[in-house]
Amino acid sequence: MLARQAVIQKIAAAGLVAVVRAESSEQAAKIADACIAGGVAAIEITFTVPGAADTIKDLVRTYKAGEIIIGAGTVLDSETARIAILAGAQYVVSPSINFDTIRLCNRYQIPVMPGAGTIKEIVEAMEAGADIVKVFPGEILGPAFVKAVRGPLPQAPLMPTGGVSLDNVGDWIKAGCVAVGVGGNLTAGAKKGDWQSITAIAREFVAKINAARGR
Repeated sequence: MLARQAVIQKIAAAGLVAVVRAESSEQAAKIADACIAGGVAAIEITFTVPGAADTIKDLVRTYKAGEIIIGAGTVLDSETARIAILAGAQYVVSPSINFDTIRLCNRYQIPVMPGAGTIKEIVEAMEAGADIVKVFPGEILGPAFVKAVRGPLPQAPLMPTGGVSLDNVGDWIKAGCVAVGVGGNLTAGAKKGDWQSITAIAREFVAKINAARGR
């Protein structure tokens, strides 16, 4: 398993996290394969998925060589975070700040990304030990929110989830985000078994992220 800082660096380098709400471990594995082919650094299995811990465990076994970083999302409390970590999750994402969850992840040196929707919450998350702060809900806050926050807090490591599309991903990156989390706008093809579309869209996201970074 990658060390804590290595996980964060890999996510930031690629700039793209796929938020996966799969119906089974098999479907999640196919999404992961498609994401790897498209240059995605990490996938986030949300705990809204039935059997999420088992799905994470299966994916960690399948991709033990480190082709892709497997994380857990929609983690609401420290109990769920511990289940995710024991299943092999390499990072933990929450929709809001739960200090017990942050403390537990810090205890086990697992990167943690709590959600925040105000500058006060962002500061609180950073002070508590968040590695990256999830800007949520992204579709409501928008890139302008990130740009405004980065004025007084240029050191804030921010990653939006929700509302990130091919049309605006460049705006998010230019506003100062270290990465973006993308769900249905990336993985919608899974419902029809169209894995190639996931790979193609992932490549487009990565290309637009790189362009926004001047690469």
